[in-house]
Amino acid sequence: MTRPWRLTRQAEESLTEIALWTYETFGPAQAEAYEAELLDCCERIAAGEAVTQGCDVLVPGAEGLRFARAGGHHVVFVEREGAVVVVDVVHQRMDLARRVRELGH
Repeated sequence: MTRPWRLTRQAEESLTEIALWTYETFGPAQAEAYEAELLDCCERIAAGEAVTQGCDVLVPGAEGLRFARAGGHHVVFVEREGAVVVVDVVHQRMDLARRVRELGH
């Protein structure tokens, strides 16, 4: 059964930036396809079907915060009250450990 899920404001901003960059670099069709891939990852996380890993392997004390890979990005999320909260979408070339520390979870 798929749990409900939502994006934080930070995750929404990251997705908007990713969509704009992809649109400007590769065009509208690719931007739409990649956005669909990222949102599908969120759906798979909520359904318990995505391969995920705890962020505590990167940052001690980040218990509860997890990530899944989607294309060239990591979808960072936490489970709260039976729902999945996507807290950010981070490019694979970014320092994921540093970003997790900045998120403060």
